[in-house]
Amino acid sequence: MNQVQAVAEQVINVPVEQARAAVADYAGVRGKILTEHYRDYEVRSGGTGPGTVVHWTLQATAKRVRDVLVEVSAPQPDVLVEADKNSTLISTWTVEGSGDTSTVRVVTTWEGANGVGGFFERIFAPAGLRRIHGELLANLKRELEG
Repeated sequence: MNQVQAVAEQVINVPVEQARAAVADYAGVRGKILTEHYRDYEVRSGGTGPGTVVHWTLQATAKRVRDVLVEVSAPQPDVLVEADKNSTLISTWTVEGSGDTSTVRVVTTWEGANGVGGFFERIFAPAGLRRIHGELLANLKRELEG
């Protein structure tokens, strides 16, 4: 298997604690910033930060649909990790900054396919997911900066 990675980042003009709280708010903020690629979003337990369990359907392309059930952990104060119970998909959200400026970064990795299919997955999937995460982060910026 081959690891595939997609990275997106957004500078947001709010204090880092406000950005961290928003990223960890699965019951409120997250539902507001989802793009058209997310369906059936449901907080199954928790709702804020570590221990939260959330389900959604990710429609990456017309043919690529992924059933996602994540459990959230926080290995460090500025990091949230969403581990999909249905696959090898892991999204790591990092919020850093100083003063009234925060940088929110999401890195998603998964074990890709082998062979020709895996080759095309490694080429095209990161760009598609980076675009989806970019839209999500732009929505977060609009939500927080008002």
